[in-house]
Amino acid sequence: MNAGLAPVIAATTHWLTRTYPAAGGPAEAARVLAQARQAVTVAAWLRYPTVMDAGLLAMVGPGGSGGLDRVVHLDEPDDDADRVWRGWVDEVVASWAACLLADPRLAADAVTATADCEHAQVVPRDFTRLTKPAPEDVRAAALLRHPDLVGPIADLHRDNLIERLRLDPAELV
Repeated sequence: MNAGLAPVIAATTHWLTRTYPAAGGPAEAARVLAQARQAVTVAAWLRYPTVMDAGLLAMVGPGGSGGLDRVVHLDEPDDDADRVWRGWVDEVVASWAACLLADPRLAADAVTATADCEHAQVVPRDFTRLTKPAPEDVRAAALLRHPDLVGPIADLHRDNLIERLRLDPAELV
């Protein structure tokens, strides 16, 4: 994976899993983390499909979690360490990942759309926890996959995702 995407994927995954935590203990938290990471990876590959795109992202930065935090009514972080990782959160990637987690059809279409992106040639493409989650995965990620709960985040950039996937919005209703 391009070094420009690694911090964005890590930070955006961390933001999602802190905002929509697992419904249980460490095993469930690991399941939620795996699902969130897969969704964020697919979303990042869609948003930054080339190595050049990822390199430009590394130079300019993704923008941070401020807008997302306001949508879900999170307070500004108290410590500097929290501010650092939050600076690497990409709002569009988080929104697209929320869309993928809440809508199996979008998830399948997005995974298909990333098949020929440059990143897919370097990193293994196993997105089964995203597209065909086990019942235990679905239970663990009840908050993360609930369309109403992630709706405010998903709605921020859903139209751009649908456009990027070249889908007909009328078919998704």
